[in-house]
Amino acid sequence: MQNSSSTSSLGPAGLDLSQAFFKPICNTEPPSPTKRHTKISIIGTGNVGMAITQTILTQDLCDEIALVDAKPDKLRGEMLDLQHGAAFLPRTKIKASVDYDVTVGSDLCIVTAGARQIPGESRLNLMQRNLSLFKCIIPPLAKYSPDSVLLIVSNPVDVLTYVAWKLSGFPSNRVIGSGTNLDSSRFRFLIADHLDVNAQDVQAYIVGEHGDSSVALWSSISVGGVPLLSLLERQQIAYEKATLEKIHKEVVESAYEVISLKGYTSWAIGYSAASLARTILRDQRRIHPVSVLAKGFHGIQDGDVFLSLPAQLGRSGVLGVTNVHLTEEEVEQLRSSAKTILEVQNQLGI
Repeated sequence: MQNSSSTSSLGPAGLDLSQAFFKPICNTEPPSPTKRHTKISIIGTGNVGMAITQTILTQDLCDEIALVDAKPDKLRGEMLDLQHGAAFLPRTKIKASVDYDVTVGSDLCIVTAGARQIPGESRLNLMQRNLSLFKCIIPPLAKYSPDSVLLIVSNPVDVLTYVAWKLSGFPSNRVIGSGTNLDSSRFRFLIADHLDVNAQDVQAYIVGEHGDSSVALWSSISVGGVPLLSLLERQQIAYEKATLEKIHKEVVESAYEVISLKGYTSWAIGYSAASLARTILRDQRRIHPVSVLAKGFHGIQDGDVFLSLPAQLGRSGVLGVTNVHLTEEEVEQLRSSAKTILEVQNQLGI
């Protein structure tokens, strides 16, 4: 099954109706070959996939979206539902198919397909259920869009980003996991809420695993450009480490809370993925904490492990990793997080 947002312009007698509305001007030339047509493919039309699609459409981030899912009826229903809102949205061609050839020529492929997380289940427990699925997804994406950037959102995201890198044969800069981009947003919100400031004025990162062993970089937090911990120390304002750990714990548990309340997470990851898509496709060179090949950073040397570090992103994917300062304790926690992920990866046999 394949459908697109455009319908035939031919009338009952085979007349091209567009000719009745528009007349060509004289001395025309073909469109400039430098004109850019941007295409995003989204694999999986579940709650996360559709939240990402909806956000990308409303933010006018591409010219064409291709949706792929194994359930043809739901896929067609989602496509039609979006197409029927065309009068209220920026012009974007929407296609959908159970076949991966619909993704041909994509600039960015976003993979959300996977088993839904069960309340109380850790992300790493999802690995085996999603591994076989990726063997059916990644090779055709690499075949039809060999120059694309792969953005993995499916959980456990760090392990599956590694899987996607191995299965695609892409260079590591073009395989990215959504990682702790959303965790860091939650972190910034909680700090801002604690200090009663705007979250956009808070610079703070969660790094490492997108999960229980994530690391909060307290030493690098700044509010309005002012380093937080050093400000407290200079002004001799007492703070307890337990308070900081409580905020980090809230970050880790927040996804589980949403899942237990509504059954899944969707809107925040939709905003997060769309933010990454904008940075990549528009070559904005912004820094995001995303899952990248971490070997060689902060003393991580054992094996090819993907985990989140603050990385500069652009049109070619990962442009570089920020040389952020980590305390000895944070470095140790990060290495422990890498070890946790690597132990799972070693069970894959890839």
